[in-house]
Amino acid sequence: MSRLPAFIRDHIEQILSEWETFARTLETETPMDTVALRDHAKEMLKVVADDLDLPQTMGEQTDKAQGKRDASLEGRPTAAQQHGAGRALSGFTVEQMVSEFRALRASVLHLWKRERGTANAEDLQDLTRFNEAIDQAIAESITTYARGVRQSRDRFLAVLGHDLRTPIGAIMTSTQFLLDLGDLHDPQLTLIRQMMHSARRMNRLVGDLLELTRTRMGDSIPIHRANIDVGELLQNVVDETSASHPTHRLVIQKSGDLNGDLDHERLIQALINLVSNAVHHGAADRPITITAVGEPDDVVISVHNEGPPIAADHMNNLFDAMKEIQPGSTRDRRHLGLGLYIVDKIVEAHEGRIEVLSSADEGTTFTIHLPKHAAEREPQVR
Repeated sequence: MSRLPAFIRDHIEQILSEWETFARTLETETPMDTVALRDHAKEMLKVVADDLDLPQTMGEQTDKAQGKRDASLEGRPTAAQQHGAGRALSGFTVEQMVSEFRALRASVLHLWKRERGTANAEDLQDLTRFNEAIDQAIAESITTYARGVRQSRDRFLAVLGHDLRTPIGAIMTSTQFLLDLGDLHDPQLTLIRQMMHSARRMNRLVGDLLELTRTRMGDSIPIHRANIDVGELLQNVVDETSASHPTHRLVIQKSGDLNGDLDHERLIQALINLVSNAVHHGAADRPITITAVGEPDDVVISVHNEGPPIAADHMNNLFDAMKEIQPGSTRDRRHLGLGLYIVDKIVEAHEGRIEVLSSADEGTTFTIHLPKHAAEREPQVR
């Protein structure tokens, strides 16, 4: 009677036939073609059989069980990685993909058990190694699957954000034209102004989506430095935020030299996001204070609000994009959580840093430190 690796090689077509029958029950509207389906599974089984014939250290066993080792050769993806990528494109859920591996494992084991009968010590070792190899293949497939899903989502968001810019621009242009005519009276004037404010907010949200996809695809937020007065910029931030939130009181405090080589538009984007965050989460009857201090090398800008503090378990992922809202959270589910993510990326692009302090007694303060001038880089030797 043959050992497990020999059995897999000798009965590979029978195993594949049984497994394919199960896999086809999971097909979606865009299924993977039959040739690719069998090729991936056949290659995975060959890799597993070859692996079982090789000696294995305890360290290699641990790494394999944790998905830290793959069988890729010369930088080429493994069959399991290819399978995960294909399943992501085919619209499979991760649960369906894992079910395929469970079925492949079951097909091998029950066919081998039927032929082998009673297992001996060598058989038990083969079974252990086989399960480790299948677990490794699952880990490889899930990693590649998740990467494919992320890339598809980011491409979708990029296209969506780009396509939304045109109709939003048309709304903004049309409402501005009506306001410039100067012959509107209430309630039409109030309605048109509300439409303009809403269109501007939509435009900012779309901008945040585009920045998200840019950074998720590996690009940093571009910065175009020019000498600006941050004190004047703060007034623009307050004017735009007050238009959308007229019931909130915004207070500006300034001191020191606030001139620096910074990106005017990006800094406005970051500060509007910070102030909007303070409006949404701060006490409605207390002022929001925006403080700018000019230091010798930095401009330090703080946004402070009173109200409930940030929960301690939220502090570690405060700047993550599209944070998951925990059950029972009081956070507004209408917001995607992109604002602080964009702030962090803009500050990072300016080579600055951001700090957060939050307590029930002192309120919440976001403080950003921005170097007034870009750091000088050593020339690269070619």
